[in-house]
Amino acid sequence: MALQAHKSDVATNYGDEQEAMATYRRAGEERAMTLGNRGPIRFNPDGSLAKEILDAYWRCGFYVFTGVLGKDELADIEADVANILERAPVTEGATVDIHGRPAIAVDCKAPTLFWARPLSDPFGGTDLANGRHPARMFEPRAAADAPEKIVYLILGSLQFSDACLRVYGHPDLLGVAAAIHGPDFTPFNEALFIKQPGLGSSVAWHQDGVTHWDSPDFDQGSHGFNFMAQLYGSTSANGLWLVPGTHKLGKQDIKARVASAGSDRLPDAVPMLCAPGDVGISNRQTLHGSFANTSPDTRVTVNFGFHRRSSVLGIKAGGVHNAVATYDEARIHERARLIAYAIDARQQRFPHEKRFVYQPFVGQEDNYRWNAAARAGLKDYNLLDLSI
Repeated sequence: MALQAHKSDVATNYGDEQEAMATYRRAGEERAMTLGNRGPIRFNPDGSLAKEILDAYWRCGFYVFTGVLGKDELADIEADVANILERAPVTEGATVDIHGRPAIAVDCKAPTLFWARPLSDPFGGTDLANGRHPARMFEPRAAADAPEKIVYLILGSLQFSDACLRVYGHPDLLGVAAAIHGPDFTPFNEALFIKQPGLGSSVAWHQDGVTHWDSPDFDQGSHGFNFMAQLYGSTSANGLWLVPGTHKLGKQDIKARVASAGSDRLPDAVPMLCAPGDVGISNRQTLHGSFANTSPDTRVTVNFGFHRRSSVLGIKAGGVHNAVATYDEARIHERARLIAYAIDARQQRFPHEKRFVYQPFVGQEDNYRWNAAARAGLKDYNLLDLSI
C-alpha cells in the first residue's frame, strides 16, 4: 500500500449532494478567512507567545500557524509515510506487506493501524470511542476499482517515523504548548491521519475528551489541544472542519445540531485551510469533524496533542486510547520521555536550530539521547497515552 501522489485523477463525488457540498465548501472557506486566526508563530522578546495569537486561539478554539515546516523536513516526512504504507499489511488482518515481508505493527500490543472502507464513516453512529461520534456522515460511493479497505489512521506513530518524532520536538511548537499549558505540560497521544484521493474516510462530528465535562473546575482548556502538521496542506474538501467557539460551551448535543442542519453540513463550521508545512492547533473541546475525501488531493496530517499537568495528574481516565488507569507522576514521566527523545532527535537533524528546554526533564537530558536503543524502546509506547 504505497502513498499515492498528492494529486490524483479521481472520479468520485457526492452524487446528488455534489452541488450543495460545493456551495457549502465555498461559503466555509470565506468564513474561515475572516476569523483572524492564522499567521506565523511569534514570540515576544521575553519568550512568551504573542498575545494576539493566544487571544485568537482562545476566541476561536483553533489557529493555523503558517510556514512552520520547511522543504527538507517535509521531504523527510513524505519518505517516512511512504515507507510506513509500503510496510503495512497487504490487507486487513494480513501479517505480511506487499513484498511478503513481516508487516509493520502486526506484533504490537497497542492499537496502531485502523482500517476502513473507502469514503466510509467508520465511527459515526456507533458506540466506538465511548460513542462520541453520535451522528453518521454522508458516505459517497467509491470508484469500482477502489480497494476493499484502506489504512486511514496510525496511532503510536512516533515508533514508526523518526521524521514525525522530530516534528514532535519542534522548539516553536513546544513553546506554544508551554504558553498554553504551562512549562510542565504533558503528552496526550500521536497519530498519522491519511486521507488519500477518492478513498479517505470521514470522521464524524465530535468533541474530544471524556473526563472533565462535569468537573467543577471545567474550563475552555480542560481537555488539552492537538497540533496538526500538514505534509501536503489541507483544503475544505479533505481537511478538518470546526465550529468556532464551541470549546467554551461544554458538551454539545451533536445529534440535535445535525438534525437542525438537515445534513452533516453544520452551517456555522469552517475548514482549517493549510498550505504544506502549516501546523494547525485545535482545542480538543471544539466541535470538529471531516468529510470523506472525494477530492484529487491527499491529506497527510502529523497529529500530536498535549495537556496541562493538572488535567491528568491523579485523574482516573482511559478507555478510548488506552486501558483505564490513574495517572500518577511516574506514569506521566514515563510517557513524557517521548518529548525528551524528540528534542534530542531534532537537534541531531537540525543542529543550528535552538533546542527547546522541557522543564520537567532539566538535568536529565543525557538519559534521553536519541539512538538505535532508544528507538527500539519505543515499541508500544502508546499503551501509556494520557487519554482524558
